[in-house]
Amino acid sequence: MPIEFTVYKGSKDGIKEEVTRKDDLKGNNVLIRVTHSGVCGTDAHCQSRDMALGHEGTGIVEALGPDAKLLKKGDRVGWGFLHDCCGHCRPCLTGWETLCRERKLFASSDFDQGSFATHAVWMEPFLFKIPEKMSSEDAGPLMCGGSTVFNALHVAGVKSTARVGIVGIGGLGHLAIQFAAKMGCQVVVFSGTDSKKEEAFHLGASEFHATKGAKELKLEKPLDNLIVTTSQQPDWELYLNVMAPNGVISPLSVDSGDLKIPYMPLLLNGLRIQGGIVAARQVHRDMLDFAAFHDIKPVKMTFPLTLEGVKQSLETLEGGKMRYRGVLVAQ
Repeated sequence: MPIEFTVYKGSKDGIKEEVTRKDDLKGNNVLIRVTHSGVCGTDAHCQSRDMALGHEGTGIVEALGPDAKLLKKGDRVGWGFLHDCCGHCRPCLTGWETLCRERKLFASSDFDQGSFATHAVWMEPFLFKIPEKMSSEDAGPLMCGGSTVFNALHVAGVKSTARVGIVGIGGLGHLAIQFAAKMGCQVVVFSGTDSKKEEAFHLGASEFHATKGAKELKLEKPLDNLIVTTSQQPDWELYLNVMAPNGVISPLSVDSGDLKIPYMPLLLNGLRIQGGIVAARQVHRDMLDFAAFHDIKPVKMTFPLTLEGVKQSLETLEGGKMRYRGVLVAQ
């Protein structure tokens, strides 16, 4: 029997409610009843496109295809940005399936379903069991936001002895602070003003600097790593001057412009700029286990998982009033 469920889609005329239809569950497909969904900046970017929104989903397994073997009905699971990969190329075989040329990602495939929905059907290998100690509400934002910052720390090879700079205290930054602090790092936080200073220290910062109008940053010691989580690229010259030799810069800003960075400081100090998106599946599993063990949680605002709730959450996000991750909750 075909499966039907409600999805909330973007369009040129605004968010709308539609019905998505799927065939009977085949292969390793899994039907999930969505209970929560994180709200990400990427959803805001896509809301004028004809596609289902949401990619930070959590929910309950309701049914499984004949080849699904790892999950069972009633399991709590989540999913994120990556939906599929070829499974046989070099990136896939070496644990880098997020870089597969045949990968299927949110906003580039599966336009008929997302996590802003009543249900979803995804392949079992791309679903993640939620640790018992973690609530589904907290897990939602970790499926993309948490995965992105944890992956940046992982790919950069951050050590517990490192001084890690975090630029921005928002949806990504507040999670990056917690992860780096729980890894044992000295966490240096940069924000425009002092308004979030106390919160930064509460999240795990060991040093804080307000940058608005600053011509120079004066730190106790240079930074081994810098993770940029702001919505736009920062003043690179300001930060290159506080990087230690062989330091790694991880830009996570979604910016359609070119990367323009002072050349000689990069060259003379052996700095590395490390690109990256969300974590590969094993790193993602590690992230969930790490977050559960260390009680890392998103600071969040909740909205009903309804048409009006979706609209309100995106308006809050675009208005700069989200602190710091929105979570849609099924009613």
